[in-house]
Amino acid sequence: MSKITAEHLVRRACVYVRQSTPDQVQNNLESQRRQYALVERARQLGWQQVEVIDDDLERSGSGTSRPGFDRLLRSLCDGEVGAVLSIEASRLARNGRDWHTLLEFCSVVGALLIDADGIYDPAQMNDRLLLGMKGTISEMELASFRQRAHEAMKQKAKRGELFMRVPIGYVRTFDDRIEKDADERVRAAIDMVFRKLAEFGSARRLYFWLCEQGIDMPAVAGAGSSERVEWKTPRYHSLLSLLQNPIYAGVYAYGRSKTAVRIEEGRKRVVRTRHRKAEDWSVMILDHHEGYIDWDAYRGNQELMAHNTNGRGSA
Repeated sequence: MSKITAEHLVRRACVYVRQSTPDQVQNNLESQRRQYALVERARQLGWQQVEVIDDDLERSGSGTSRPGFDRLLRSLCDGEVGAVLSIEASRLARNGRDWHTLLEFCSVVGALLIDADGIYDPAQMNDRLLLGMKGTISEMELASFRQRAHEAMKQKAKRGELFMRVPIGYVRTFDDRIEKDADERVRAAIDMVFRKLAEFGSARRLYFWLCEQGIDMPAVAGAGSSERVEWKTPRYHSLLSLLQNPIYAGVYAYGRSKTAVRIEEGRKRVVRTRHRKAEDWSVMILDHHEGYIDWDAYRGNQELMAHNTNGRGSA
């Protein structure tokens, strides 16, 4: 309590709330309650003005743009903030750059940092050291967690059991396999798409034909246990994604896309490269499950669509 002065109390306290993913926002409600409960803690410590900054719900703390965190830094620079409250360092930042920027700003303007464990003054050497260690530990924990999770995913993918989301036309079984949807209408619609692609020789012509005939296509709506099939007007990119997915050829594929990290405007940006060649996929298991077409037909379709795309580009 001795660290809190009248100068801190005349300025407002900012409670920073963040959760990294939509799943956490929807399901990890206890974490939300703990973070929002810091409003009451700020009032108990003596602040009359308390602002909640929760713009960064569903945003990762590692490198992505965070408008809420940026707003917090602007308020600190303007000298409007006497204290920043968060349940732990990892909520405020998951990388050293953002964490030490926050510490520096708080030190310059004389703002306190308050978490579930204590009250810290970044202008004091001992508190600054402790806060620096908290940020470093948080960053190491995240890196370790990511590495373990990535290795576990790779092992599951090598067995052909890793599915982020099962595409339309298939369902996941209780033992992590996939099989064709039991709905005959869904299966018939997908069979028709591949049959008409062979007839028209063009994905664009197939798309326009579906629209002209007023034929709806099945699509997965919802997530997790609430997934359901909806019938709606096809979109070109959704149709293209279906035609390019090797799962419909009975092939399990992992690593079809590749991510690269770049620095843009002073921030880390993850760029995903899609449509890698089949020989570059990390995992490819032929005859993994029952397909709607065979592997040779799939490869022929990819060559056909690539030729059509190159032809349009040349024209």
